[in-house]
Order: sequence, then C-alpha cells, then structure tokens
Amino acid sequence: MRWYGHVLRKDDSEWVKKCMEFVGEGVRPRGRPKRTWKEVVEGDMKSLKLKKEDALVRGKWRRLITDTEEDSDDSGGLMCQIVSGTGSPGLSWIKGP
Repeated sequence: MRWYGHVLRKDDSEWVKKCMEFVGEGVRPRGRPKRTWKEVVEGDMKSLKLKKEDALVRGKWRRLITDTEEDSDDSGGLMCQIVSGTGSPGLSWIKGP
C-alpha cells in the first residue's frame, strides 16, 4: 500500500507510473487469470474504504494505511489490521478487545 501511494504521487511521465496502467498484449492461457498487484491493492482499498485521492497526500495516506481500523459492519468483534513483512503485504483479521 505504501508503494501504491508512492507511485500515485509520481509525475505522469515517470516510467513506474506508466507501468501501473500497462496492459500486455497477446492471448492469456486457459483458466482463471491470476490477480494482478493492482487488483489486490484496489480490493484492499475497497475493504478499508480508502480512496485513490487519499494517497495523493503522503501524511494522510501513511496514517490511514498504518493504523489498525475496526470494522464496524458485522465483523463480530474482529479488527482489520494491515500486515507487512515477509511475502506480500495484506490484511489480517484479529480478535478485537
């Protein structure tokens, strides 16, 4: 999530930002397509109720993605926590207080 915010704040002419919008040509193999990094990030943003515009302000984005947020819907006392470490960063559900 930090990398996503970093790339969004870059100038549109930067190669790394252009790579985010790149769509490869050719035929995909049979079966369900693998989820792209961008699809995973967009899913995480949706579950945390974050907007693309939030990432444009570094301090706000950093605070939003590092805070543990409580899911107020019907989580049954579970809290959503952003986890980073070995492997790919993602979300983890932990038992709330």
